[in-house]
Amino acid sequence: MASPPRLRLLGGFRLELAAGTAEPCRNGQRLLAFMALRHRATRTVLAGTLWPEVTEEHARGSLRTALWKLPRAEPPLIDCRGDSLQVAPDLCVDVHLLVRTALAVVRGCGPPPNALSPLDPLLGEDLLPGWDEEWVLVERERLRQLRLHALDALAEALIRQNRPALALEAAWASVRAEPLRESAHRAVVSAHLAEGNLSEAIRHYRAFRRLLHDELGVEPSPRFACLLPERPPTGATASAPARDAFLTGPGCEGVDPPPGPGRSWTP
Repeated sequence: MASPPRLRLLGGFRLELAAGTAEPCRNGQRLLAFMALRHRATRTVLAGTLWPEVTEEHARGSLRTALWKLPRAEPPLIDCRGDSLQVAPDLCVDVHLLVRTALAVVRGCGPPPNALSPLDPLLGEDLLPGWDEEWVLVERERLRQLRLHALDALAEALIRQNRPALALEAAWASVRAEPLRESAHRAVVSAHLAEGNLSEAIRHYRAFRRLLHDELGVEPSPRFACLLPERPPTGATASAPARDAFLTGPGCEGVDPPPGPGRSWTP
């Protein structure tokens, strides 16, 4: 039995059919990508979205040409029924795996405690890098936000499962994607604390505090500071200023935040 067609949209466009890799024309790629993301659409919506700069008649003609030039497959990659178009139900799309995995994690349905690589589906690349059409930008940002929320939730779940090493991987993946995202940095600190590595947790908090101050001129939230223990004076209970002094004091000279906006942060 022939393997089902596969479409990769994360990291770039790639279409694999039973006979091998296919290379649709540019408009064919755009058509397949849009349909894979939306599952179904009308000819009017497709024509207006993919060819917004021309007349409706011209756009519909371009759509007919793109459909005719699609690689042949059985069943067809796109099923046309009058004005309605639908992507082939057996087309495997990497975006769908990302979405299913991310939503399962966010809903609290994963990962199972015995999963060896719960991170894999969440560590892919961005949607169609280099494509700058409006509908791609909207979908790219939607998937980016979903991935970030899933990574944060996954890190918390792995900490609860006493798997701090994998939790750190999830947290750092979120940090690399968005270095100013506090929830990702909280997950890093929580994972260090779960392993009993208080000094690393404090170092990371201080580095993030400097980064946030340099980039945005603000402080981490009180919720973040409360993750870390107080260090009271001997025989006394630490006040808020004492905690602040503890968390902003020396001892993290070797940990520097990433340089400038748009930077990446590596551990």
